Amino acid sequence: MKSPQISIVAPLYNESETFPLLVERISALMDSSDLSIEVVLVDDGSKDDTAMKIRQLALVDQRYHGVLLSRNHGHQLALTAGLSKARGTEAIFVIDGDLQDPPELLPEFYKLYKEGNDVVYAVRKKRKEGWIKKTGYYLFYRILRSISYVEIPLDSGDFALVSRRVVDVLNKMPEESRYLRGMRSWIGFKQVGFEYERDARAAGESKYSFAQLFKLAYNGIFNFSEFPIKFMSRTGMVSILIALAYFFIVVIKKMFFAHVIEGFTSLLFVIILFSGVQLLALGIIGEYVLRIFFQSKGRPLFIVKEEIVNCEYIN
Repeated sequence: MKSPQISIVAPLYNESETFPLLVERISALMDSSDLSIEVVLVDDGSKDDTAMKIRQLALVDQRYHGVLLSRNHGHQLALTAGLSKARGTEAIFVIDGDLQDPPELLPEFYKLYKEGNDVVYAVRKKRKEGWIKKTGYYLFYRILRSISYVEIPLDSGDFALVSRRVVDVLNKMPEESRYLRGMRSWIGFKQVGFEYERDARAAGESKYSFAQLFKLAYNGIFNFSEFPIKFMSRTGMVSILIALAYFFIVVIKKMFFAHVIEGFTSLLFVIILFSGVQLLALGIIGEYVLRIFFQSKGRPLFIVKEEIVNCEYIN
């Protein structure tokens, strides 16, 4: 297959149930399009037969490019692997393998791309998920927007059409704790949003646990905001002011009222306050140290076990 104009990148983890429908819809899209399109399917160490299905498809249809990782690296790194292997000369279309991001929107995104936009990102105007998740997403995006030093679009995930030059910059960024939608915004160039109604999963359950969602949220906050470290400094200043105020109250009562606050209550209050502030500060510092520690190791972000291009295995 000659160098495609567009690469569709879809990371997959235990998506055996969804896989046939995903291939059916993407194949229909490619058959009806005048664009030259390849599809990069990344298996993120699935425990079901997703990898086998990718392998079988990529060996018979040269439009499909199979990338099988050595283990489960997580969604963001699996997506990073797909972006690094995508050969699209014009742009890369990022979707989720669960079909919550409709691949059929590619023509709409491509039209906006041809109008001069380097990034066309999807904005979820409606989500078909439980109220707990919807509330959490709603609050997180707005908190991150208010504290980030980069303007990160509200209600926008990884679903996007990204120009070749933006992807080339992304591939050069070495962050281990990746928050791709933030990195995409940080790069700049002309970007535009496209509103859509996010579908429910085609089959199966979400592979993002609450712990993984919190990890992703932490990466967004600590990688794209100065707020945690400034919050720590401001909390320290407030604690000092509280301590000074408390000290002056005690002095005034002693000098003018011959009374000093006694007992364990006041002592316990002071101990809990300052212990809490110190532990909070240590926790925030720990988050930064942890990121520096993993980054300093210099390990590869992912390891590819197998890759199939043009119906052939490559080394």
